[in-house]
Amino acid sequence: MEVLRVEGLSKNFGGLQVFHGLSFTVEAGDKLALIGPNGAGKTTLLNILGGQLPATAGRVHLLGQEITRLAPRHRLHLGLSRSFQLNNLFFNLTLMENILLALEGAERSHFQMLHPIDAQTELVAAAQELLESMGLWEKRFDPITTLSYGDQRRMDFALALVSKPKLLLLDEPSAGLTIAESAALADTMRKLPEDTAFFFCAHDMDLVFNLADQIMVLYSGQIMARGTPQEIQANPKVKEIYLGGEVT
Repeated sequence: MEVLRVEGLSKNFGGLQVFHGLSFTVEAGDKLALIGPNGAGKTTLLNILGGQLPATAGRVHLLGQEITRLAPRHRLHLGLSRSFQLNNLFFNLTLMENILLALEGAERSHFQMLHPIDAQTELVAAAQELLESMGLWEKRFDPITTLSYGDQRRMDFALALVSKPKLLLLDEPSAGLTIAESAALADTMRKLPEDTAFFFCAHDMDLVFNLADQIMVLYSGQIMARGTPQEIQANPKVKEIYLGGEVT
């Protein structure tokens, strides 16, 4: 099933053209990595898809519905979520409090229809499921400020999953993590529901080639290549232009 369709997407900042005429699709369950040199427009593309920036031209469809001009909150309700590198966290609250607040906000109409005791039971069960999936349940009563950076990133990732998205956008998910923390995050991402697609940009080539089933290369405002990790590794243009002659 097609989750995302991008058609002729362009973005200019004044007289500066970031990219022009990008077109691609993301299917349910895809693990699509976006790579390219600094300044290629990777984060700008994610910002447009997430609704944080307007497109100059082109269209974006999510699950068959055009979302090009929709606000981020409306995209969230339709199934698109984004991790913001810790910007979603309330640092003085505990992990459990952060998750419960996010759940109440994401599914307020559902919980308002339940008896207060039933609603609280469901909320706690949902919070436990999310925190256990991140390996953070034992720290549920700890304030965010006491967590390692890696655990904070996993917590931010958990918040992005609260709405049970069909498409998850991630910008440099392993930035600032140790090798062990990056590997743990990759394991967590592999445990997502099979029909959840994610689209992430990264400079961490270990994460990209170990996790992605498709890689898209953005260069000089165009999609230069897209393929499996093996196909990208063998692509001479990618080797020459982006990775200095070697893709490992």
